[in-house]
Amino acid sequence: MLKKLLAAAMIAALLPATVAVAATNAYPTKPVRFVVPYPAGGPLDTVARAIGEKLRDSLGQPVVVENKPGAGGNLGADYVAKQPADGYTIVMGAVATHAINPTLFSKMPYDPVKDFAPITLVADVPNVLVMHPGKAAELHINNVRDLVAYARKNPGKLDYASGGNGSAGHLSGELFKSMAKVSMVHIPYNGAAPAQLSVLSGQTDLIFDNLASASANIKAGKLKAFAVTTASRAAAFPELPTIAEAGKGLGLEGFDISTWFGVFAPANTPREIVERLNHEIVAILKTDDMKARLARIGAQPAPTTPEQFAALIQRELKKYAQIVKVSGAKVD
Repeated sequence: MLKKLLAAAMIAALLPATVAVAATNAYPTKPVRFVVPYPAGGPLDTVARAIGEKLRDSLGQPVVVENKPGAGGNLGADYVAKQPADGYTIVMGAVATHAINPTLFSKMPYDPVKDFAPITLVADVPNVLVMHPGKAAELHINNVRDLVAYARKNPGKLDYASGGNGSAGHLSGELFKSMAKVSMVHIPYNGAAPAQLSVLSGQTDLIFDNLASASANIKAGKLKAFAVTTASRAAAFPELPTIAEAGKGLGLEGFDISTWFGVFAPANTPREIVERLNHEIVAILKTDDMKARLARIGAQPAPTTPEQFAALIQRELKKYAQIVKVSGAKVD
């Protein structure tokens, strides 16, 4: 009798693990929610919907994209962090939600490392240093070297626009100032569109703008482009040097800022599910169709393993903590 009771107890103890393994092996058996922590129509939303379409086919279940904007992306990211770790709710996180905001905001509702399981980096979108053509001609600024020389001789006379305090454009400018040892005045706007408009109208001198939004005006000659902010040249404008290349010998070596985004699940999501999602999304990113879709918004596909993505986040957290500290930017 005792042996039968012990055997029954052992079976009961093993049952939850057996059920969990069975559930993992069967994944997915219902629709997957793909949360975008930004408004509909933006670059992250566009890419998430494109991935969702193809992921639906490979997973055999609907992938429903949900926009949950607010608090610089924190609202949507926090929502996913607190969902069950079963692979049925994932989020398109970004450099803001997982690298900038943890230092920029005095209080965070989630931990960008402990509360998430990285799946894969999706893409990089370079920023580009552009100037009003008339202003550039007036000041005889034709490249990054000329810009640094002028700024050093005329501290505080140049200003640069951004989409707001703590935005990628703001922090790009602060990193540039710090590394090149120049003084420029930061003019924050309520969004990237009015910031670019201020440069187009001549109200401000320059901007570290998103390449996707600036490309049309660069091609039209309405903005003069000097360099991209990433470590590698942008496929959409291969003739443009990087700031690190253009600023060689000026303290700008190693300059590297991009607007990246990638997919996360809640922490403790089973490894098998993380690997399945990684496999499917990486395969999607390698298709010609997805490459073309990303190229249309100036993005470059950047698939990784979960471990590579996790390592990137650690590096980016350290980098942006220093930049935010130097800039003095805070959002309460």
